[in-house]
Amino acid sequence: MAGPLLRSLWSNTTRRSFSSSQSPHLKSRFSLSSLRAFSAASASTAAAGAPSSSLDPNRLRNVAVIAHVDHGKTTLMDRILRQCGADIPHERAMDSINLERERGITISSKVTSVFWKDNELNMVDTPGHADFGGEVERVVGMVEGAILVVDAGEGPLAQTKFVLAKALKYGLRPILLLNKVDRPSVSEERCDEVESLVFDLFANLGATEEQLDFPVLYASAKEGWASSTFTKEPPADAKNMSQLLDAVVKYVPPPKADLDEPFLMLVSMMEKDFYLGRILTGRVSSGVVRVGDKISGLRQTETGSSEKIEEAKVVKLMKKKGTTIVSIDAAGAGDIICMAGLTAPSIGHTVASVEVTTALPAVELDPPTISMTFGVNDSPLAGRDGTQLTGGKIGDRLLAEAETNLAINVIPGLSESFEVQGRGELQLGILIENMRREGFELSVSPPKVMYKTENKQKFEPIEEVIIEINEEHVGSVMEALSHRRAEVTDMGPVPGNDGRTRLTLTCPSRGLVGYRCVFSSDTRGTGFMHRAFLRYEKYRGPLGNVRKGVLVSMGYGTITSHSLMGLEARGTLFVSPGLDSYDGMIIGEHSRDTDLDVNPVKAKELTNIRSANKDENVKLSPPRLMTLEEAIGYVASDELIEVTPKRIRLRKRCLDVTKRKSQSKRAKD
Repeated sequence: MAGPLLRSLWSNTTRRSFSSSQSPHLKSRFSLSSLRAFSAASASTAAAGAPSSSLDPNRLRNVAVIAHVDHGKTTLMDRILRQCGADIPHERAMDSINLERERGITISSKVTSVFWKDNELNMVDTPGHADFGGEVERVVGMVEGAILVVDAGEGPLAQTKFVLAKALKYGLRPILLLNKVDRPSVSEERCDEVESLVFDLFANLGATEEQLDFPVLYASAKEGWASSTFTKEPPADAKNMSQLLDAVVKYVPPPKADLDEPFLMLVSMMEKDFYLGRILTGRVSSGVVRVGDKISGLRQTETGSSEKIEEAKVVKLMKKKGTTIVSIDAAGAGDIICMAGLTAPSIGHTVASVEVTTALPAVELDPPTISMTFGVNDSPLAGRDGTQLTGGKIGDRLLAEAETNLAINVIPGLSESFEVQGRGELQLGILIENMRREGFELSVSPPKVMYKTENKQKFEPIEEVIIEINEEHVGSVMEALSHRRAEVTDMGPVPGNDGRTRLTLTCPSRGLVGYRCVFSSDTRGTGFMHRAFLRYEKYRGPLGNVRKGVLVSMGYGTITSHSLMGLEARGTLFVSPGLDSYDGMIIGEHSRDTDLDVNPVKAKELTNIRSANKDENVKLSPPRLMTLEEAIGYVASDELIEVTPKRIRLRKRCLDVTKRKSQSKRAKD
């Protein structure tokens, strides 16, 4: 029955002519180049005669690419797309968000599909950083298999353990891909050692016998090849990704789906479009959906029952094939599709046929570990740079972010403030950076760790930290981490790197806030640090002295070079002459542990007495310019970060110097 219908649907889809005026302007994960190539993609697909698997689950393979950060996931996706005939406009084609390209990291999960030997492979590219673990958790339930990418030189690291645990929890049987085997330091013995480490990791995470029997491949994503046997230089005819794609078809099972059941889909991703409204992405659990079908949105209530939140028609069905977006008429169970037409459902909700009354269970995410308070910018320089200034607009933007990112929780507070809970300072820093680029001005509090209380005992989040440094820096790093309540669990040389040491530690999350900048300074930029949430443990006590005092301005006006010349001996400056200053603004770090109030706007007094010599030229040391992430990790509990589209300033929570002194006296008493 499915064969004639399948062929007719495919021929109708490929005969349709798509014009650029009809194609929707999708934001975020869909690039402009993809939309401009809309009609060309449809024509080329028809010419190639690629088989459609939209209604045949046996031809589908749903696979996630998971790994630690910088182990080569996105580069691997580029090579797979190119192998399957997709037009790659640039390197890291799946990283379509501006911040992803600027920072070289993957922030959000993305789905695309490719054809390989009469099969359609739905590939999901996931982030590797621990702060974006929520993106992995919500998409791993959409797939039946995973490619676990591990750097053959570094071996499994902290985030490898996290993503592998999520894959094993859903019963996936990962394919192990040892990447970067073309490096001179990687030998066959090293690959065997890494494979043994990964096997031990599987066993420690409670893998079944079937999962422990994982296939192993060797690859160089940079060079664009994968092999089932260890090699440094494969033959010319084997320098491609064919063996990896064949392994996906062989070892990843097709989705277990029933086309005759009513339509059901759990929403795993959501985007907003000015023309189409909400675009919901998810895996079809059962049944068939067509354009024009009546569907409803369902969600689970707190009591466990299901309620209908909306009923509408399917306006558009889409799939991303390669780097282009293609409209489809219908989709069957097991496929991963994008849908437009509903306005209320969001991530975690169920889209189903109108006769269905029970929602699918939502994905359970790990709890957030830190929180920050976002509020209105109330400094004397507020309103000069931004256009979005009010608490209402800040709240609307944060609630919209929480809808599309389940790893972030937003709780309204007092006086137009909002508590934002997340996984780490990098995740919240990305949110703040996006907001300032959109014209927002806001004040942000330092991150606070979210504690738990059980049986009248205080528990705090503990992270696993893996550090790789030169031997001469071990002492300074160990001393700094001891002040942050870290405990060493393992220490040894790095295989294949003489003079390098690898440390494995457990450290409270509050101790790691702001440490990355200190770590880079202590190791002269030669160290690597990876971290991932481990578990909650008993409170380890207060931290040691991890920061000096600050230089606080007590003058309003333009900062002068004459004044800064006298302040240089007091510590490290954060500002340069010509910038504006106000009472309570932090302009530098004091050389001692106490705060110091200074006047950076004092001008040189002029006289009517001529001097034989010219005034001395003022030569100042370059100021220490802080990035947003450094500022988040630097500020203390009585300080705030003032964020505008053009500036990032540090300030005291209480701007008046006399009030600050009276508050400090009360605290001592």
